[in-house]
Amino acid sequence: MPKEEIKYNKAVEELEKILERIQSGEVDVDDLAKEVKRATELIKLCKEKIEKTELEVKEVVKSLEIDK
Repeated sequence: MPKEEIKYNKAVEELEKILERIQSGEVDVDDLAKEVKRATELIKLCKEKIEKTELEVKEVVKSLEIDK
């Protein structure tokens, strides 16, 4: 069964929560590496979504220019 894809806004929300926990000292040293790893995964996911969306928007704009 494929892994459920997380939406961009949910990824950003989770990143913000991780950052808040780290900044407030809520994250135990034993869990810090796990939190940083998850944050890295979320950042990568967000970056990929932004790049994909940027390409799609450029294609739409380019198709509009061709139709002129």
